[in-house]
Amino acid sequence: MGTLLISCTLNNIYPLLVRSRSSCFAVHKNVSSFFKVWEPRKVQRFSTRVGNSHEGDNKRPNTKQKEQSGKVPHALPKSVFAAGTARKKAEFLKQKWGNDFDKELKGPRKPKENNIPSQPLTAAQWKTLKDDARASHHFEVSMMEKMLAANSDIDVAKSLLAYVAMETGTVSYELLLRYLTLCVHGNHESEVFDVYDIMKKRFKTLETGAYSLFIKGFSRTEKWRECLLLLESIKRVITPSPRNYGYAINGALLHSDSRTAWVLYEEMVEKGLTPNQETWQAFFDSDRSAHDSESKLSSLLLYMRNNQIYPGEALVKSIKAWFESVPGNKWNGSWTTPENSGHCRNCCSSLESIQLTEEEYNQLKEKVMNDVIQGKDVFKKTTPQELESFKSFVKKRPPFDVVIDGLNVANTTSKGNQSETLLEVVSHLAQQNLRLLVLGRKHMLRGSRSWDRKNMSVIQQKADCFFTDNISEDDPFLLYATLHSGNHCKFLSRDLMRDHKACLPDSSTRRLFFKWQRGHQLVLSSYTAGRRIRFETVPKYDTIIQTEENSWHIPYDEDGVERYSYEVPRKWLCLEMKR
Repeated sequence: MGTLLISCTLNNIYPLLVRSRSSCFAVHKNVSSFFKVWEPRKVQRFSTRVGNSHEGDNKRPNTKQKEQSGKVPHALPKSVFAAGTARKKAEFLKQKWGNDFDKELKGPRKPKENNIPSQPLTAAQWKTLKDDARASHHFEVSMMEKMLAANSDIDVAKSLLAYVAMETGTVSYELLLRYLTLCVHGNHESEVFDVYDIMKKRFKTLETGAYSLFIKGFSRTEKWRECLLLLESIKRVITPSPRNYGYAINGALLHSDSRTAWVLYEEMVEKGLTPNQETWQAFFDSDRSAHDSESKLSSLLLYMRNNQIYPGEALVKSIKAWFESVPGNKWNGSWTTPENSGHCRNCCSSLESIQLTEEEYNQLKEKVMNDVIQGKDVFKKTTPQELESFKSFVKKRPPFDVVIDGLNVANTTSKGNQSETLLEVVSHLAQQNLRLLVLGRKHMLRGSRSWDRKNMSVIQQKADCFFTDNISEDDPFLLYATLHSGNHCKFLSRDLMRDHKACLPDSSTRRLFFKWQRGHQLVLSSYTAGRRIRFETVPKYDTIIQTEENSWHIPYDEDGVERYSYEVPRKWLCLEMKR
């Protein structure tokens, strides 16, 4: 009997797994517990341009610099908001402090025990292996998980199921689920079908994890329509995930049923779910031969624009390929980066301005005033009296051009006197005839080795100054003064304001804040005491998918470049209609 188990398949043990409870009692006295019915836990052409173009929109560069695919100039503007900046900074600090720091914290890694068989075993061999295991009561599930991690041969997993079925009279739901995962990840279609038949007969309902695996497994096969029934089963319990919808959509597109795919997509979006990039890519890849869906595919790009989503490199290559496959050879795509002036290096057209419209600015100002400046937590950072005193201070003065986070700027360098650093930066800006406001704390006025009284006196002659209590946070004051002064006013700080952005009530306002921040925040990029002061370039263009009648400009995430949520991509795809 042991030898026969080596070639035992799921079909061979199928009758054993699905037989009735009564017959199983004869196999094992505890086998009835495995058969409890499981219950779940309760295109028309258009333009995105608005009337807030930056200066020089009507001016075209003298030369038109064409770029071949994938070859983009490396002279990119240095910015804390550029994709990969945070990662580079982390790597710099790691080199500075030594690579052994993490190793000391983590300690040496213990080698993992690997006892996964390389070929199917007999029941006796599995029993021996189980008896030798440290945690024999979880042996089968643990072994199946190891097989999944190692992408083991499916026949080895089948021999384990055969052993369990012969030993206990059944196979538990938990073990079947791990086996199903192995089948789905390995694209073993017939085994997926077998498990589906078994679980349908053995269990009244399945948990959502099993449904999700079956949707993925069926989507690539001729039985893909089963995905639609499985989606309905999930809906009875919870809202299906974007991945559930994505696999069903992909199944429909693979089998040329674009109508069903679009119905599922629209249903997903109506439920407020954000599609996966793989789903968008499936639409662009499958519709290259059917260009009557141009308006629908354009709507996918507009969805990304409206939600400030950047396509990855794989998706943007599919977008480029689709546009270039339009009959009549209408479109041409090129990889590019914008000029600092806000013009596309490839087609020379001007990109949308980073500056907010008057309507957007007023909307943002109201939200920040209500939710950040006067929010629930603001008086943990200041007092009502101090805040009112500051508001009165600002209203009595003409609008400022630059609001300076004094303590933040003073700590730009660890070398030298803090008040000297702040004085040099203030003097540099004052030479440009800018109205300045310096925000600081009262301890800066008391005189110390770091805070020279004479330097602070000169700063107060060159700029308006407001000093808060030492326990107060100055960010709310900085935001208030900047927004109160008008859309022209900028602020100088290295603080990325992530906590304050998180206080805003909805995603659209947070995106608006981020746009305003990128266009108004000054950051010191280079400072050498007594010699050099440089600021990072403030972009004139908005990093967002945008279109006009004859062009699309699409910023995208490069492969291998880690972008944080407060960063924006550096590379773009320019699509222009051939004249």
